[in-house]
Amino acid sequence: MRGKGVIGLLVIVAVGYLGYRFLPPQLNPFAPLMLDDPPGRITQFKLKRLPAERCPILLEEANQRGWISTKNLANSEGPCPLHHAVSVGNFGDVRLSQRFVASCPLALSSALFVQQQAKPLARQHLGSHLRQIDHLGSFACRNIYHRQNARLSEHATADALDISGFRLTDGRNITVLKGWKNAESEPFLRALLTASCQYYGNGLGPDYNAAHANHFHLGMRGYGLCH
Repeated sequence: MRGKGVIGLLVIVAVGYLGYRFLPPQLNPFAPLMLDDPPGRITQFKLKRLPAERCPILLEEANQRGWISTKNLANSEGPCPLHHAVSVGNFGDVRLSQRFVASCPLALSSALFVQQQAKPLARQHLGSHLRQIDHLGSFACRNIYHRQNARLSEHATADALDISGFRLTDGRNITVLKGWKNAESEPFLRALLTASCQYYGNGLGPDYNAAHANHFHLGMRGYGLCH
């Protein structure tokens, strides 16, 4: 019986190995991240464990596809040093209220989020195309909530973006402040915040606390905490 148990275990291990070995790359959590990987937990896992040297390669590919437009920034030192940061100008045909500074992971995650979620969700829920994203900024050398004895904010490393609203090609302006409880825009905004979990470490909105009543905080810390 013991020998049969060992054989059975070996068969299970062999089947598991072969299943893993021949998984399609988009279903293999340990395969390199590709821009065409579908949204979901596996892609989220790949984003979290993305090697630092691969991020600029994927970001450049996203630039070439027209999903995002970035410019490399010089490294800076001081109390909030930035290394390998970029300036984001737009998300292809989706404009920005102004450029923002981002770490490579924030820029790449945001490009995927806009391309795979924000644009199709606008069409699905609002029947119009996304034209512009309004934001309150990204990089700020400060502690969380500006508290003197708190840890550094994600904004201090350019790892978070605060989005305040969305403008559509039909002229509508959807703000987080006024749209969160609006029957027309609430489903769109809630769907966006839920979808952000697949790309960012955290997505915080009006239900989290009063400090986020007028914006979505999309940051890289954590693993899919969205409120």
